[in-house]
Amino acid sequence: MFGLPALSVTTGLLLLTYPWMSCQTSMLGERTLPQLNSSDISILLSTPDPLKNMDPANPLSHLSKILIPRVSDSENNTLVRNYITSTLKALNWHIEEDEFTSNTPIGPKRFTNIIATKAPTATRRVVLSAHFDSKYFPTYPDNQFVGATDSAAPCAMMLDLAEALNPLLEEREVRLEAGEEEDEDVADTTLQLVFFDGEEAFVEWTDTDSIYGARHLADKWASTYLEPHPKRRLMGMGATEISGIEHLILLDLLGSPQPLIRSYNLDTAWLFDAMASSEKRLGESGAFAYGNEQGMAPGKWTSYFMPRTKHTINMGYIGDDHVPFMERGVSVLHIISEPFPRVWHTLKDDASALDLPTMRRWNLILRVFMSEYLHLRPTGTKDRDSAHTLQRSASELVSVI
Repeated sequence: MFGLPALSVTTGLLLLTYPWMSCQTSMLGERTLPQLNSSDISILLSTPDPLKNMDPANPLSHLSKILIPRVSDSENNTLVRNYITSTLKALNWHIEEDEFTSNTPIGPKRFTNIIATKAPTATRRVVLSAHFDSKYFPTYPDNQFVGATDSAAPCAMMLDLAEALNPLLEEREVRLEAGEEEDEDVADTTLQLVFFDGEEAFVEWTDTDSIYGARHLADKWASTYLEPHPKRRLMGMGATEISGIEHLILLDLLGSPQPLIRSYNLDTAWLFDAMASSEKRLGESGAFAYGNEQGMAPGKWTSYFMPRTKHTINMGYIGDDHVPFMERGVSVLHIISEPFPRVWHTLKDDASALDLPTMRRWNLILRVFMSEYLHLRPTGTKDRDSAHTLQRSASELVSVI
């Protein structure tokens, strides 16, 4: 991933651009997301444990299964792909493996994007994404690069989110089918997880040697036309797969301590603010406090999100998997650490580069933010914790984690 962020310079190729505004903004438009109450949040803080699947010391964690060299068209890449798909199939998500072959500077390579959709019949979806391949290096020891922040940790966060929200999404689908959902327009937007293959360049980042999977999938969805459907009335004639995306949220270079996240796209500035609001409310409640890590305690933690002001100017973006979608009008929220972690594209981007409290905090932010975006009801789900547990405060739950 390369580019020129808003008013700053990052490592890599600089892409000078004008401020970007997508022409395909969400059909539901900019809106105020409903905020969860303390009982809702208390469930999301603990169910499931927001850290166990991010622990690289636990050989059974999601992160451990992904944290291996996994270059596209390699045996390890297939192992990681199979782990991701089997994990989501066990949660009853619909899985599509988008396989294709593309020419690279080192010859033809096979790539496979993973597309997991909770409710495949929904007419719209919010896409949460990251790349699961690791960068190619031709010789030892560089070929042992595991890309912990780039992007093993974001992929593990997505699997954690799927596990946490799965019963909530299923309960909402039951309500929708029974005609009991208050806002059918919102409820007909499902969550889709996309794990891109081939984000990394094989030799040097160029328009043709990079984001292989994203370029292929954006082109495929932009040329795949949908059957007429009453709920697609707002899409107009000739709706394609890509036009059903409410927003594409891309995670990258996350997991190291104290990242700085900027807002790059004016049309998703409100969504950026909503995620920052989730962080603020969780931090003030004490939800980020973990073990002996005092830097996460109320009054001591600092935000990951760079505040926006009326003087904020969007002057560019960082090249990444979102670009082919943005160029086709998809509304994008890019959550990427900038400046990049110091370990970027080095062997030091391993488990030692990751911070457990930071990854736990990202999981909590994503759980609350996506629940509010999708109007989920944690306390309304039948198979959750007992009423006694629901009444615990957020701070009490933190103390027992």
